[in-house]
Amino acid sequence: METRGSTNRVAQLLRPFQEFFHTEAASGALLLVSAVIALVWANSPWGGTYQALWSATFTVGFGEAALTKSLLHWINDGLMVLFFLLVGLEIKRELLVGELSSPRKAGLAIAGALGGMIVPALLYSTLNAGGEGERGWGIPMATDIAFALGVLALVGRGLPVALRVFLAALAIVDDLGAVLVIAIFYTADLSTNALLAAAGIWGLLWGCNLLGVRQLSVYALLGVLLWLAVFKSGVHATVAGVLLALTIPARRKLDSASFLEQVREAIDTFARNRGEGRLLNEAQRDALYALEQSCERVEAPLTRLEHNLHGLVAYFVMPVFALANAGVVLGGDTGLSFTHPVTLGVVLGLLVGKPIGVLGASWLATRLRLAELPSGVRWGQLLGVGCLCGIGFTMALFIASLAFASPLLLDQAKVGILGASLLSGLVGWALLARERKIHKAETLAVET
Repeated sequence: METRGSTNRVAQLLRPFQEFFHTEAASGALLLVSAVIALVWANSPWGGTYQALWSATFTVGFGEAALTKSLLHWINDGLMVLFFLLVGLEIKRELLVGELSSPRKAGLAIAGALGGMIVPALLYSTLNAGGEGERGWGIPMATDIAFALGVLALVGRGLPVALRVFLAALAIVDDLGAVLVIAIFYTADLSTNALLAAAGIWGLLWGCNLLGVRQLSVYALLGVLLWLAVFKSGVHATVAGVLLALTIPARRKLDSASFLEQVREAIDTFARNRGEGRLLNEAQRDALYALEQSCERVEAPLTRLEHNLHGLVAYFVMPVFALANAGVVLGGDTGLSFTHPVTLGVVLGLLVGKPIGVLGASWLATRLRLAELPSGVRWGQLLGVGCLCGIGFTMALFIASLAFASPLLLDQAKVGILGASLLSGLVGWALLARERKIHKAETLAVET
């Protein structure tokens, strides 16, 4: 009986991870389809329509407040704010209650993420220092969490769950590093007035948090104003998404025990006052209202918003971004070369630098006793995860669009990103498939 209860508790703890990886696997597949469509479309006889669509301009607002941008810019500067908002919510949750909530728990993921950012940037800079592509050093630092977790979800059945948790935590730290790189190094000329306005709005958002405001509509309205101020400031507008996420309340107003008590009382009231009519009577309506209030108070606004955004970002925002950014014209007189320093730098950084950085920094952290290897996890499995971190795609494409104004350099970077991401995924898949066989054999040996 106790064994069954323990099994149920473990299943309950693992269910959120299982649902999360299932979503990531599905969204990763959709991302891949979007990228393939973009490449085929851009290189088809109708390739001109691809370029024309994303360069078409749209105006939002009126008068002096009007903003006119191409569709590509509205996607990269506007729609992707939702992606960065979700990233910010995940970072905050992990820092408060997740794998990054204590130094001991976070040590290995932080070390792996730092190594996986520093080594690729150094390798890229080695090939491009002093050249026209030197601004692209941040491109191979990024990991695409959807693709990486998607591949692991497909190949990782039978591998330790701790390996998946490690990759998720590492990807969160990696995203935080990418956001800081974008905010600090990939900005235009700064506007002091706009920065002050952004700081004031951010202060208002924190004020709402401290005063106990839990209506997400209030944060959404102030968030739009924050985005506009950041957009005007010269800092990339998507940073506003992370800043907004940090202000979303993460506390529940009702604990689990009180919630259960209130729910039982509401259900009992509803049952006692059951009538024969088609419509609910006043007592039943009051019970339903009390039940709704209890459900809202037991869940933090942060987790509610994260849940609502996840499907939108995974199945709409990221695929649209991939469709708009992955279309590279290959062959002909495009001037693209696989031996270009930018392309080689990106490939070397993602395909080689990522696994070396992740594995090397993780090993060093364990040797210095700053972290420890999770139970049941082997170094060979971490090498496979390090290779999956070389799938840069979404974040790498995004940083590339900020790094290069030259269409040729941008396309060179995209070729490197797409090629390295594909190879990293295949190598990571092969290594983890091998590790899965070893793990299964060792498990059977122990059982017999």
